[in-house]
Amino acid sequence: MALELLGSFFVALTLGLVVWALRKRFAAIPGWLMPASAGLGLIVTAIWMEYTWFDRVSGALPPEFVVTNAETSASPLRPWTYVVPLVNRFVALDGSKLARHPERDELVVAPVFGFSRWQNPQSALMIFDCAGKRRVPLAEGMAIDADGTLTGADWLVLAAPDGLQAAACKEG
Repeated sequence: MALELLGSFFVALTLGLVVWALRKRFAAIPGWLMPASAGLGLIVTAIWMEYTWFDRVSGALPPEFVVTNAETSASPLRPWTYVVPLVNRFVALDGSKLARHPERDELVVAPVFGFSRWQNPQSALMIFDCAGKRRVPLAEGMAIDADGTLTGADWLVLAAPDGLQAAACKEG
């Protein structure tokens, strides 16, 4: 966050200095153009950083991570997001660490990571029931019996599999 702020200030300073230098050379350039160009540089840089956040963060993940469930949002404080919605959070599943139950192949345990703009990443182990189209985060007090019966869990039943469920239940 601090680096993004410094980057925005650098762009604003650069634009302001370019207009200042041009104004020294060409007297016809109005004086208000220097602060206006610096302000425009701040705004454009902030918008660019907001829109490239998802690509920068998801692109930095290892190749075995499967990025799913990207959520977009629009805000009256950022009216341009009504035209082009902004990705503000997404979920990634580590495909290299999937573990299937030895007795019930449809039960899969996988590490899941949640990423949100301006927040630290969250991680959890998630249990997926591929046959029942449901999932639950692993929590204290839950147990999986030898036959694959899960106790102490409140399953989230999905009407249709989403990207996260599909990535966990993918064969092979």
